[in-house]
Amino acid sequence: MMAERWDILVVGAGPAGASAAFAAATRGVRVVMAEQRKTVGVPVRCAEYIPAPLVGMVEPAPDCVVQRVEGMRTILPDGTIKPMRAPGFTIRRDRFDQFLADAARKAGARLMTQTRVVQKKHDGVLVKDAAGTYRIFVPKVIIGADGPHTTVGKWIGSVNRTLMPAVQYRVALTRPMDMTEVYFDPEIYGGYGWLFPKGKEANVGLGILRSATRKDSIRKRLDRFVLRLKSEGKIQDSPLAAAAGWIPVDPPRRVVRGNIVLAGDAAGHTHPITGAGIFHAVVCGRMAGKWAAEAVRSNDPARLQGYEAEWRDLLEETLQRASARRRLLEKNWGRLGEILPRCWVAFKDYYERSA
Repeated sequence: MMAERWDILVVGAGPAGASAAFAAATRGVRVVMAEQRKTVGVPVRCAEYIPAPLVGMVEPAPDCVVQRVEGMRTILPDGTIKPMRAPGFTIRRDRFDQFLADAARKAGARLMTQTRVVQKKHDGVLVKDAAGTYRIFVPKVIIGADGPHTTVGKWIGSVNRTLMPAVQYRVALTRPMDMTEVYFDPEIYGGYGWLFPKGKEANVGLGILRSATRKDSIRKRLDRFVLRLKSEGKIQDSPLAAAAGWIPVDPPRRVVRGNIVLAGDAAGHTHPITGAGIFHAVVCGRMAGKWAAEAVRSNDPARLQGYEAEWRDLLEETLQRASARRRLLEKNWGRLGEILPRCWVAFKDYYERSA
């Protein structure tokens, strides 16, 4: 089996991987993306909201964006509504991911779908391609952007230890909405329910800690949440589609070792309280690609520590605060209504230094 030499191997072609590949390829290095799915972005496992600054940063194609969102309404356990200005957009996540991957490919990166990373060898990586053929890639740098259950992270002992399951339905709205809605309820332990409008439809879902699902399945709780929204006249008919996924909720950790770096969900860059991850994935993916290219061009893997420093400078304080608020929230879940102002982003108390 002949070795195929690359400057950079990116594992995963989601927002983090595609952004990393784009940033590296535009710097003139040879990049290959290994994506295990047949079609990038499919199936969708996302509530599909992105903040407005991200649209200005990546300038997605018009067919990626469904509608503008003006803000967020948080519905507390007693029914009180807390509005918050949070401009953004709901998107077609599959098209958004495909747009980013196409941009990387046009910049010079090679995209290989249905290609699975099998094993880390001494100085290379064994992969299985779409034809079922085993191949050896020998990259100078490996970027792991392979999601919550990262394989690349296992190679460097940096994995997500706490993952929150999330389930979601696509449903029809009874009327247009320009606000997302977040619902806190005692039975949605450690998480929340959501309603994110997408034109005439919406994504309705919930995330809940696994330890709370033993007596009652997460799907049954979602069904009850859907019935609530129907009774309030917000949605209609039966679910049109279903999706599920995992949300990393750990504190930040080191994600660089040797010639390997992680980005996006694989790196635990997801916000431990809100579950938001697309913006962080794109930004950190670009950082990873930039520093990987620098390491290649200087023939110095130690340059990758610049990535560790840069993403921490941008996100560490935010993620540490969110992690502390999550611990506080879980410990005091029996006092949910009382504790939420200190544990949810819509309240100013959330941003105080002491939890």
